[in-house]
Amino acid sequence: MVQRQVTFVEAITMALTQNYCNFTGRASRAEYWWYCLFNVILSTILTTIFGNGTVGLIVSGIVSLALFLPGLGLAVRRLHDIGKSGWWLLLGIVPLIGWIILIVWYVKPSQESTNEYGEIPNLVNA
Repeated sequence: MVQRQVTFVEAITMALTQNYCNFTGRASRAEYWWYCLFNVILSTILTTIFGNGTVGLIVSGIVSLALFLPGLGLAVRRLHDIGKSGWWLLLGIVPLIGWIILIVWYVKPSQESTNEYGEIPNLVNA
């Protein structure tokens, strides 16, 4: 059994359709970071098209609201993947130190066995 790395398109599709508001289970490292890249790219495109004027702020606000729940669910599931409770996400309230700790946890590889939050994500027979 090997953990398959999801592609960019698979990660975005899973986050926005299958797991839109899902806070249970586990999410792989690739799934989380592809979604982060998607957010950066989308934000850059929206800023380029609409600028920072009123229309740009309204459009980016609507898009941010639409992507908030999938991102939050993905962050919680990523913490589950390394064996941490989703409540650790509140560590982000602590400026700088909390953010650094969360980034280090998001970079950690998946636990190599089933944990209390579920099976290893994207597991395939090799």
